[in-house]
Amino acid sequence: MLTRRTLSLALGAALVATTLPATAQQVTLRAVNAFQEGTTYARNFERFVEKVNQEGKGLVQINYLGGPKAIPTMEQGAALRNGVVDLANTTTSFIASVSPESLSVNYASVPWAEMRRNGTVEFLNKLMMEKGLYYFARTGDGVPYHIYLNKRIDKADLTGLKIRIAPIYREFFTRLGASVMQVAPGEVYTALDRGVVDGYGWPLLGIFDLGWHEKTKFRVDPGFYNIELGVVFSAKSWNALTPAQRGFLEKQAGWLEGLNAEMSTKAAPVEIKRQADSGIEVIRLPEAEAKKFLQLSLDAGWAGVIATSPQHGPKLRQLMAP
Repeated sequence: MLTRRTLSLALGAALVATTLPATAQQVTLRAVNAFQEGTTYARNFERFVEKVNQEGKGLVQINYLGGPKAIPTMEQGAALRNGVVDLANTTTSFIASVSPESLSVNYASVPWAEMRRNGTVEFLNKLMMEKGLYYFARTGDGVPYHIYLNKRIDKADLTGLKIRIAPIYREFFTRLGASVMQVAPGEVYTALDRGVVDGYGWPLLGIFDLGWHEKTKFRVDPGFYNIELGVVFSAKSWNALTPAQRGFLEKQAGWLEGLNAEMSTKAAPVEIKRQADSGIEVIRLPEAEAKKFLQLSLDAGWAGVIATSPQHGPKLRQLMAP
């Protein structure tokens, strides 16, 4: 269910829509961010918004409503589907309640650029459009996820530990024996501070933005999966754009996806040193345990996709992880 604030945004959007002239050539799109403004995973999208507004005058403008304070992170998928907002910088993990098939992107071994070329992204969007969503552009790539803990482990086993999860690794962490709980990013610090959780899953980048490093003792290596972060449109909003407006935005999408390499080549090495300097110790699983860990991560991820989408899950795996 949508919150009262979300419903008020919907009513406001409807009011604005009725005041726009039918012949207007410029469209103003309402955008939100699943991440707090100015943080690691918000910044590339905010650069995109600025570029669109500079270059799209008379054609496309974006009214950036902000981060989770505008619409809570886990409600943004429904807000997109219902047309409350037009686009969001989010992850398929955060919109999984609306489009469970989209989680498959996280478990892909085929590079994103290749999936664009070979029709895989088109097929995924066919499924997502049926749920009222459209995957527009990738804003995060090339960075692994990790398990961060306050208790030491020496093998691929989380038995007895309470771990914060997102849908992307629910099945994986469960198979590792953890007691899992879904906690919004803005609430994780408090959960760690109060001992509600013993650790969490998160990408290599971003824990300093949220202050989590203050409550983190260990990072488990190896990393797993590949960060997926992207701009998702309301299907209704995307379909309502003119060909010229779509063409302009698709050109901007190419520029936006070009920023992704900076995460792995520039930001990741800096982050690794910063975590070490802050006192976060690396737990390197032994080779046999690491192999077991990585294989289980993929088996569990795809099992979850196929369980929620038995009709399309096998084909998605064939396309994305042949």
